[in-house]
Amino acid sequence: MRGITRYILRQLLVATAFVTITLSCVIWLTQSLRFIELIINHGLSLATFLYLATLLLPTFLAVILPIAAFSAVVFTYNKLTMDRELVVLRAAGVSQVALAAPALTLGIIVTLACYGLNLYFLPVSYRQFKETEFSIRTDYTAILLREGTFNNLADGLTVYIRERQGNGELLGILVHDSREPERPVTMMAERGALVMTDEGPRVVMVNGNRQQVEADSGRLSLLYFDRYSFDLGEFKESIETRWHEPRERFLGELLHPGTGPNDRYYANELKAEGHQRIVSPLFALGFVLIALAMLLRGDFDRRGQALRILMAIGFVVVVQTAGLGFHNLAAKAPVAVPLMYLNAVVPIIAGFYFLVR
Repeated sequence: MRGITRYILRQLLVATAFVTITLSCVIWLTQSLRFIELIINHGLSLATFLYLATLLLPTFLAVILPIAAFSAVVFTYNKLTMDRELVVLRAAGVSQVALAAPALTLGIIVTLACYGLNLYFLPVSYRQFKETEFSIRTDYTAILLREGTFNNLADGLTVYIRERQGNGELLGILVHDSREPERPVTMMAERGALVMTDEGPRVVMVNGNRQQVEADSGRLSLLYFDRYSFDLGEFKESIETRWHEPRERFLGELLHPGTGPNDRYYANELKAEGHQRIVSPLFALGFVLIALAMLLRGDFDRRGQALRILMAIGFVVVVQTAGLGFHNLAAKAPVAVPLMYLNAVVPIIAGFYFLVR
């Protein structure tokens, strides 16, 4: 008996892994398109791009895994039926529950994996993703100074950077400041960096010269320097503390929001997300039981099980759609939270009842 369970479970695990990897690659590629703007405007490197894309994996794995488990159960048990293996096992006296045991084991494994994703890996990875994205978007080096172009930072102030290296060092710096028409200044340096200070951003230049022409006399004054700091204080911006989105928060932070203005305004949405973290992993077990109830009940049909498979898919679509609807409704009206739990528990109870009846 244990050999049969291992045999079926092995097929289920392989099918689940195949569907999960396939769907993950498709969604991963589509989600990666959101980084095109960062690549073009902020010079996002390949390593950073792959790092950000990897941080998004837990976000959609929790949605993919229940669907992958359902697909694996439908494919495997339909194959066992059409190959007459289930007919032989039933003739040998194997009960419905024993036949369903491998799929139920898979459902429990996927449910626990989804809880691990929802309660820990999702908030950790998504928070790191948002913080990295935020730091890239607010990087003054990428925003103010683009390599290979004349950056007009203000009227009369132009900065040219020949090359910007990965460690933030700037090579081939040219600064022309004509904000005082009577005393235009041109500075050139071999290398430097853009640093942030309490007074604002500064361009620190190394090994260069400063040229200034007096408008009335036309005299040129030339100053060589080893190190020179050019102030960009007028570009100082007060970056407020970033508000953490619902996906970035752990379960306790969602069910018990803070007292800040944003937390109070989005309190219902945060609590709905917290309950969704608890409810959504149960869909894995519910989808598996729906598939088992439809494929294992009734007599063997030589014409196939297309109708049963379509009915199982229809039930799963209804449950998944209702889950999304109740989640959105609970974000507006907290009284809808019990419907979220009801939508997750009813398929489990109904599926097990029709399976063993």
